[in-house]
Amino acid sequence: MAAPIPTATVIAADLAGMRSQTFGLARRAGLDPHLHALVPRGIWRRVPAAWWPAPLRAVMPLGLAPDYRDHPVISIGGGGGAVGAALHRQGARVIQVQNPRLSPARFDLVIANRHDRISGPNVILTRTALHGVTPALLDQARREWAPLLAHLPRPLVAVLVGGGNGRFRLGRAEGAALATQLATMMRRDRVGIALTPSRRTDPEICAGLQRALAGPDAWIWDQTGPNPYLGLLACADAIVVTMDSVSMISEAVATAAPVMVASLPGRSRRIGQFLHDLMQAGRIRPFAGRLETWPVTPLDDTVMAAEAVRHHLGLALQVQQ
Repeated sequence: MAAPIPTATVIAADLAGMRSQTFGLARRAGLDPHLHALVPRGIWRRVPAAWWPAPLRAVMPLGLAPDYRDHPVISIGGGGGAVGAALHRQGARVIQVQNPRLSPARFDLVIANRHDRISGPNVILTRTALHGVTPALLDQARREWAPLLAHLPRPLVAVLVGGGNGRFRLGRAEGAALATQLATMMRRDRVGIALTPSRRTDPEICAGLQRALAGPDAWIWDQTGPNPYLGLLACADAIVVTMDSVSMISEAVATAAPVMVASLPGRSRRIGQFLHDLMQAGRIRPFAGRLETWPVTPLDDTVMAAEAVRHHLGLALQVQQ
């Protein structure tokens, strides 16, 4: 009889990106993650988490089981880090994901991106964001989606479109420019296009992409029915992804496809450093409106991070590959 999978308590805001990173890390370290959503109370919603004098009283009840010290805790971000550090003081084993804006010494292990510019004997630095896109999941998605995308020309370019945020702008003008570039690539390079917007993509931009790419050589997800995201990653001969999302770029470079990054107006030192590292590794190139292909190998630092967690916790478990 197989041994039960150890549980991990995840302290995170109930957001897709937070779940993707923490659950991906936990599962690939051989842990069963259980989310305890982080919801700050009242005034503490407007105060940086590093300033919370009593983090466990600054959040809604987490509903932790009495034996939470018997299971590893995975916290993420500033709010998660403040709560994680408080639980660490009470004897919990805490793995922090992302820069907690607190001393790394207040955690058992900190896993952050190189662009976070933190260091310490218990700090693991990665080039990519953590995620759960494994070769096994891609193989499964390929079997499911390859027949559904078989009508599109090859090479097939998967396009992952994000949205504007506090650092980059993806408005009507930027959407129109991207649509023109994709239509040009489709016509000149005779490629098929399979495109998925994200939750953050403006509906007007989606409509513009639909118009520009109308015809038998492109397919755009209308955000109904099963999400094709993994299928597009798995089936793509090349990938175009907008530069606003570290998570989408990290998941794209975990595949065996060359990745082209579509630029957007704006600036972020952290994302700029992230893109520079991947460019230096030969894993991404700027998207200039034409198909580019070059030899690549998958780049996924989640494997390294999961191994570090497993080693730190003394788990005799095989990391999911």
